[in-house]
Amino acid sequence: MVEPTSVALDALRQQIDESDKALLEILRRRQQLVAQVGTIKHQEGLPIYAPAREASMLAKRRSEAEAMGLSPQLIEDLLRRIMRESYISEKEIGFKRVNPDLGPVVIVGGGGKLGGLFAQLFQLSGYPVRLLEQGDWDNAEALVADAGMVLVSVPIDVTEAVIAKLPPLPADCLLVDLTSIKQAPLAAMLKAHAGPVLGLHPMFGADVASLAKQVVVVCEGRMPEQYQWLLEQITIWGARLHHASAVEHDQAMQLVQAMRHFTAFVYGMHLKREHADIEQLLQFSSPIYRLELAMVGRLFAQDANLYADIIFSQPDTLARARHYLDRYQQALALLEQGDKAGFNRIFANVAHWFGDFAEQFQHESANMLMMANDSRSV
Repeated sequence: MVEPTSVALDALRQQIDESDKALLEILRRRQQLVAQVGTIKHQEGLPIYAPAREASMLAKRRSEAEAMGLSPQLIEDLLRRIMRESYISEKEIGFKRVNPDLGPVVIVGGGGKLGGLFAQLFQLSGYPVRLLEQGDWDNAEALVADAGMVLVSVPIDVTEAVIAKLPPLPADCLLVDLTSIKQAPLAAMLKAHAGPVLGLHPMFGADVASLAKQVVVVCEGRMPEQYQWLLEQITIWGARLHHASAVEHDQAMQLVQAMRHFTAFVYGMHLKREHADIEQLLQFSSPIYRLELAMVGRLFAQDANLYADIIFSQPDTLARARHYLDRYQQALALLEQGDKAGFNRIFANVAHWFGDFAEQFQHESANMLMMANDSRSV
């Protein structure tokens, strides 16, 4: 379809095109500077993510934008998007190797997505990496004979069995797992190996382009002085560390992962059983519902076994699911009785419980909704 235009409009559009080209040149120059920054960070062993520097820079740019009559939020959105690309560029330059004396890093399950991601990160940091896959167990003893670290990245339901199957490791070898539950795997590692042990849970999927701003949960095991180098290495990759006991971790994961995934699973099943027309739903969707639908669809675009393991491996998932059902039935009773006053009363009570977080989440979600709306296909 030919859009209406005019000579005056075409002249202005030409100037806009020229301004866009100038922006591209500025972005190219910025990326070149970022590459130089990345090189220095690599040489000096500095994290690719510097939260204080980022916060200070964004505050200054917002203030400058406002003084120029520009939207501070627009400038922040642009800069955040540019910085996400910058973190990816810095990653490709490589990272400093914190522990130059470490023996080979053996990744059990390194052929999988998450194991492969960590194999790449260790290689970018200059560590020799070996993979131990299902067909390699006959050679496992030789693979780990001089290992400086053994990293277990296998499905939850076989993690303990794989740990128990490991041949004897060197006394100073660090044994680590990446499982999304921590109590049982950590206990299995402490039983299988007398040397240093550490439990990690990367709170992200293998599809992340950079570890900048990602969270890795750290559950202490044994001989912490012998794995501080690894925690430093992870921060250099850009991730933030959150320390917790294995019990605290697993209790939090009941709500953060197991119940959230289970709820998305049920809603997806409900849409299917209702014969919902997804294309039609999208046409009628506000940005917030589109985002909610996208998160449900994201679940079903991935490996069913991964989510089954997360949901079924948590010992209290069934009890929490029953509690959730109880609350759903309580809310359903309000609907059956037409009790709007009761709904408002409970709503106010929960809002009070959220406190200041409600306003914080409203602000954060508003930014996500703008991005979701911008990404809508025509």
